[in-house]
Amino acid sequence: MSPLPDPPVVLQVLPSLVTGGVERSTVEIAQAVAEAGATALVASAGGPLASQIERAGGIHITLPLAAKSPFGIWRNARALEALVRERKVSLIHARSRAPAWSAWLACRRTGLPLVTTYHGTYGEDLPFKRRYNSVMARGCIVIAASRFIADLVARRHGVDPGRIRVIPRGVDPAVFDPAAVSGSRIAKLAAQWRLPEGVSTVMLPGRLTAWKGHAVLLDAIARLGRPGVMCVLVGSHQGRHRYAEGLQRQAMRLGIGERVRLVGPCDDMPAALALSDVVVHASTQAEAFGRVVIEAQAMARPVIAADLGGPVETVRHGETGWRVAPNDPVALALAIGVALDMDPAESAALGQRARASVPTVRAMQDATLTVYRAVLARAR
Repeated sequence: MSPLPDPPVVLQVLPSLVTGGVERSTVEIAQAVAEAGATALVASAGGPLASQIERAGGIHITLPLAAKSPFGIWRNARALEALVRERKVSLIHARSRAPAWSAWLACRRTGLPLVTTYHGTYGEDLPFKRRYNSVMARGCIVIAASRFIADLVARRHGVDPGRIRVIPRGVDPAVFDPAAVSGSRIAKLAAQWRLPEGVSTVMLPGRLTAWKGHAVLLDAIARLGRPGVMCVLVGSHQGRHRYAEGLQRQAMRLGIGERVRLVGPCDDMPAALALSDVVVHASTQAEAFGRVVIEAQAMARPVIAADLGGPVETVRHGETGWRVAPNDPVALALAIGVALDMDPAESAALGQRARASVPTVRAMQDATLTVYRAVLARAR
């Protein structure tokens, strides 16, 4: 990875480092900055992934950046301003709205350039929400994870397309590699999740929240009418106990309770994906990107994705997977049946095409460093 000029100090800001695609991307970019010979700072309220910042060669600084109140944002702006001056920060990269407002204020006071990543679709259901969201479009460069998000930013906030860079999230093909996952890792998960021998496994990875479409998948599995198919929902409920219990009740009501597993979070996703016969993305709302889709493709698994948002750009229908209408259990059941009935050679060929198509972490890192170089050169 080519070095950054006049090794700068790059500060990324986000609310916390608990779990999720935003957090993992932050770790990956901190690693890239450190490998390029620069100083990688990350400020957040902390969390389990904070230690990964340190292992990646970065420095984590704990600040209460999850605060959303006007006073909390103002206080954090002061803290970031002091941090900028103390650490001689060259550029701030904001990844979430409340910390971005604090970063924007700190940049105005110090004259630093601000880069933002527009990570989500950000609802506008409350008064003044568009203005609150608009900070993510105020970077001198706005990074979008998909063309879908780039178009949304340009349309919603009137951002000149010349200020937008589409940089898809990526996977590490060495980690998400079917050849690198041992049979013992797969067998361990199968035993842990109580999956009987000889069953087909349909998996939906994603935190337990209604818009991820778990209920749609359960309905589809019931409509499929195949007793030898198990449904595995992988992901944390993040305190949504009622939602998880509601899914279990739905499965019992549909007569598939014995064939559904809510297994919680998994710390070995390559093995989990290798265990699956079909991986489903069933979101009922447009996602900015859909990282789980490309992780499954990297593992050469058959993928079925809802036909909206970021996955439209990563799943070529009939070539690297299938896309179905969102919130349509009938269409989803039909697609699952097609995927399960594929000839093994045909399924393997689809998996290899999918694996060859996925964007990589290295490509994401290189493209982000290119943005940093351009912004720093302009600032100088």
